[in-house]
Parts: sequence; structure tokens; C-alpha cells
Amino acid sequence: MKGLLKYLSPFAPDQSGVCAVLYDLGGIIVICDAGGCTGNICGFDEPRWFVRKSAIFSAGLRDMDAILGRDDRLVEKLKDTAQKVDASFAAVVGTPVPAVIATDYKALKRMAQKRCGLPVITVECTGTQLYDEGAQDVYLQLFQNFSRDTTEVIPGKIGVLGVTPLDTSLIDGDVKIRESLKREGYEQVCCYGTGGSLDEIREAGSAEKNLVIAPAGLKAAEYLKQRFGTPYEWGYPLLEESFKEKLHGLAGKKVLVIHQQTAAHEIREEIRRFGDADVAAASWFLQVESLKEPGDFHLETEDQLIQMVEQGDYDVIIGDRLLGRALRKYQGEFIHIAHFAVSGECIDGSGK
Repeated sequence: MKGLLKYLSPFAPDQSGVCAVLYDLGGIIVICDAGGCTGNICGFDEPRWFVRKSAIFSAGLRDMDAILGRDDRLVEKLKDTAQKVDASFAAVVGTPVPAVIATDYKALKRMAQKRCGLPVITVECTGTQLYDEGAQDVYLQLFQNFSRDTTEVIPGKIGVLGVTPLDTSLIDGDVKIRESLKREGYEQVCCYGTGGSLDEIREAGSAEKNLVIAPAGLKAAEYLKQRFGTPYEWGYPLLEESFKEKLHGLAGKKVLVIHQQTAAHEIREEIRRFGDADVAAASWFLQVESLKEPGDFHLETEDQLIQMVEQGDYDVIIGDRLLGRALRKYQGEFIHIAHFAVSGECIDGSGK
């Protein structure tokens, strides 16, 4: 059965990806559900709750509200919240319930903006896609709705797309990225999402370059290039030195890396710094053609993962240790790197 998980936990869904991007931006985030999806996001998919809060609410949909599509009640709740919370915008995030009853998000957006006096974005999540699909959609909407037209490019300013704990497995990924890029000579580093602000999105057109550290940021990077002419490149400046040391002896071996595609590609490049190696990258999530090499593949089922590992004869597998549950017959070396969207595990200060 496609999608059946016998060994692994369900991966973070699309609404979690949306909330991860919006978490630090100072908006009111309304999850259009009865409470269950909000509980999953806040309880399992958002580690920043340990260090700081965000204005995330459940719409508290009841059976008859959902069945009858009583959007007016949701708008009234949002209006009341907007009067009590100092926010610069509001976002309504879909879940399986509004997807099943075919909620009209365009009408909901118009109603909410008129009643609340705040800019409102709506993201039509269904709960059936993975986190990066949701993150991709909301990144694009943020720049489409809030970025200001500008002709001034600020030298030394770089924007970074894809910085959420779901992709980086770090609560403070923005801090590490800023430190890394400032060592390279950039004076102003804007992480759109974690640790960022809506003002940075408003002024996104003034960046001289964008760095995409996860495929979820690609559509937004392409939009910014088309609208402002901002070039972009791929990169993942987050590999810990202690982790890199584990890769230095892998030249000449057959290696499989399982992670989000940009991180997997960076790991592959690090291995090859010390000699030729046969390295394949696999991911359960979005993949772009420009980073793919022969031998790379997209994962869809547990059985596919097991079969590919059994047939691949890999000397080393690099990925989240949770994947080991499905790879019990594998006898080679396994190097752990956390992927929060897969296991709910963050990387600690030692790189573990």
C-alpha cells in the first residue's frame, strides 16, 4: 500500500511547513482546523516553542461550522484576535477539513481583510502533501504580497531562503548562517523565515544575491530573479565541523545520502573534496533537476527505500538515524545527521 509506514513516523505535512516559515514574522497564524492539526504543529513540528512564542491559533472549527462552511465565524474570531494582538498581517492556513468541504480561500481572504484591517494571506494546504510543499507556497505568497518595488541594490546584502528547523534541524539556524556568510564578507544577511522579519521581505528586492539552502525556496528565488533581477545560487553553510570530519575518509566508497536535496548535495561535495567517491543522493521531499546526478532518486515508500538499499550495495549510508528502523538488514556503516521533518530530532551543539 503506497504511503503505508510500518517502521518510520509520518513526516511533517504541508501546514507545518507553512507555519515554520511564518513563525518569526510577527503575524497572526490561524490554522483552519478543529484543534488537532494545531496540536501536531505546536507539539511535534515546531521546536522553537522551547525558546520563543508565536501567535498561532486554531480556528476551533466545530462539526456544523465545517459542514455549513460558516466562514463568517472564523472572520469574527480573527477580528477579535487582531484587536488583542499586535500583528502586521494575518495568515489562514488550510488543513484536510477545509480541503474536503472546498473552502473558498479567495472569498475568505477578502472578508478577513475587510473586517480586520490587516493584510491577509491564505495558504490552501490539504494535509496530504509534505512540509516543503507548504513552505514553497507560502514563501512565494509572502514575496508576491509584501515585497516593495525598488531599483536600489545594496552591495553586501544577501537573502537566504529555506531557513526553517524542518530543513536545517536547528532552532538557531539563522544565527549560524549569518555567522558563516559574514565570514565570507557579506555585511547584511537576511534569513527569510527563521529569525527574520516582515520588513526584510518587504525590502527583498535590494539584495544583491539570494542563497537557496532548501528546494522549498526555489520558486521564491525564481520569482525574485524575475521581478528584481536578483541572481541566486545553491548552498548549505550549516554542516558542523565535527560532522565533516566523519566524511573525510569516504573517498573511494559507495555512499548514499538521504536528506533534503540541498543538504545532501553539500554532503556529497564535501566527501569529494578528499577524492573521488560514488555518492548518490535520495530524498522524500522536493528535488530540482539542477542538483540531480545520475544515480539520485526520489523516495516515496518504505519498501522502495529498503529495496534500493538492498540492491545498491552501499558501503555507507548518511541520514537520520530513524531510517535505521526500516534498514535493519543493512550491514554497512551508517552516519547520522538529523532531519527534523523526518524524526523530530534537532542537531545539538556537537553536531549530533
